[in-house]
Amino acid sequence: MKLKKFDSVAERRNYIDRDSSKVLLSFFTSGMIWLLVGSVLAILASFKLHMPNFLGDTSWLTFGRVRPLHLNTMVYGWASMTGAGVALWLLTRTLRIVIPIQKVILGGLILWNIGLTIGSFQILGGYSRGLEWLEIPFSSAILMVIGLVPLLIASLTMLANRATKQLYISVYYIIAAFIWIFALLLVAYIPEFDTTVQGGMNWWYAHNALGLWFTPICLAAAYYLIPKVTGRPIYSYSLSLLGFWTLALFYNWNGFHHLIGGPVPTWATTISIAASVMMIIPVVTVAVNHHLTVVGVFKRVINSPTLRFVVFGAMSYTFVSLQGSLQALRNVNEVVHFTHYVIAHAHIGMYAFVTMVLFGSMYYIMPRITGNEWQSKSRIKWHFWLSAIGIILYIVALQIGGIWQGFLMNDPDMPFLDIVDKMRPFLESRSFAAILLTTGHIVFAYSYFKMLKRDSKDRTETVTQNRDD
Repeated sequence: MKLKKFDSVAERRNYIDRDSSKVLLSFFTSGMIWLLVGSVLAILASFKLHMPNFLGDTSWLTFGRVRPLHLNTMVYGWASMTGAGVALWLLTRTLRIVIPIQKVILGGLILWNIGLTIGSFQILGGYSRGLEWLEIPFSSAILMVIGLVPLLIASLTMLANRATKQLYISVYYIIAAFIWIFALLLVAYIPEFDTTVQGGMNWWYAHNALGLWFTPICLAAAYYLIPKVTGRPIYSYSLSLLGFWTLALFYNWNGFHHLIGGPVPTWATTISIAASVMMIIPVVTVAVNHHLTVVGVFKRVINSPTLRFVVFGAMSYTFVSLQGSLQALRNVNEVVHFTHYVIAHAHIGMYAFVTMVLFGSMYYIMPRITGNEWQSKSRIKWHFWLSAIGIILYIVALQIGGIWQGFLMNDPDMPFLDIVDKMRPFLESRSFAAILLTTGHIVFAYSYFKMLKRDSKDRTETVTQNRDD
């Protein structure tokens, strides 16, 4: 595990990047394939909401199967696999060490892909657990969990054998994420739950999968990349620690606010509401830290391919988290619950925050592990604007429509089918947004696979300008 002595920091980093490239590219390529699959499923699911007869004669393409599969391919395929790759690379940089047990990790990734593929066919075939974020049957999910085990072992091994004494804040988030995801999966899949307890567990898991798996990895990336690309240290290390420990303290209680008004104990939802409001502390802490790091160098954000995506994602994290604290309040929840507003809220978290940060991270990491540069600055811009405009349109349409839907549903004199009909324009806007997002994903995938095929010696001055130094 110990590295030989190098003449310079750059030489050591280049060696670590080359050594890690096979593992990282395997995770990124897997994630990219699942991103494209999930994007097609997203369009199908979206069109079915305002065109219910679209492919309606094919049982395995009904909304009740396509939509859960879209969620699972994006969550456990694209975001989890790409996020794991980003996390491993961040550990190599912050701990100054190579990735251990690489063959075991690759074997785990193969199992993970097999489990997700089998689980996908099971969902299409109607063999689903019927729990949001937990649709994949245990027989397939166990392969995915086994595939995650080497990542935990590798991260703890890297931590124990690190070549630096002080731990940067990104390490706290990543190690915690690898530990927390196993705790979440064990509670979600191993015990047998019945009736209302199952509903409570479902939302405890679904909310924490975002907050204690994806959020730590993406905050770790933002904490590393924003200072790195701007050339400025993080504004306050003390604030970053406060943000981490308050996230760990408050977030795991949040899930029950999705069950307000349900047949669960009032004390459980009340505690969840209080914890959701207390999430303002870590969110504001992170927002202040990131903002004060970037202040004065905003031009760098405009010109940097990495920072465009990462800062967009960091701002979305602040927005979605403060919005979550607000909608946890009972008087707000009684309007937006069971509406399209909540769907848009979830996409702010998983797309505007998580996916955009992962995009930005890949734009920074790929040139360093491949020795190649991104070929086209224009394709990077197209990718950003298609993704940004697409998700903004998605959010605005569904949240405006969702609030109106909530007030209409609370009117006892309003027929339900009339409400459904009034939502059609907003759902059509959602489908148009899905097309924009998918187009952006295709542009990104084209750039990605084009980069993989290039010879590392084939560089030009124009191409080099597309890389963040």
